[in-house]
Amino acid sequence: MECVNTVFPIILYILGAVLLIVLIIFIIKCMGTLKKINTVVDDVSNKAGKLDGVFSLIDNTTDVISNVGDKVIDFITGAVTGLFSHKRKKKVEEEENEE
Repeated sequence: MECVNTVFPIILYILGAVLLIVLIIFIIKCMGTLKKINTVVDDVSNKAGKLDGVFSLIDNTTDVISNVGDKVIDFITGAVTGLFSHKRKKKVEEEENEE
């Protein structure tokens, strides 16, 4: 029993030291992987930043096209409304003249 009391803690200390060494190696490898990931993310961010100008140009172009379309639709709507209101005015004037 005395042997177990002395050998068991020694085995646990050795296994604990091995586990600590394995964890240190794992952390060092993870740090290397994170550095590579950080490099890739920085590269993607740099390339996306270069495309911001293109997206801004496309956004401004679509805004201008939308505004022109709205003005054309407003003009057509006004013309049609004016045409119908002009016909109604003529009918009202004819009815008033007949009376």
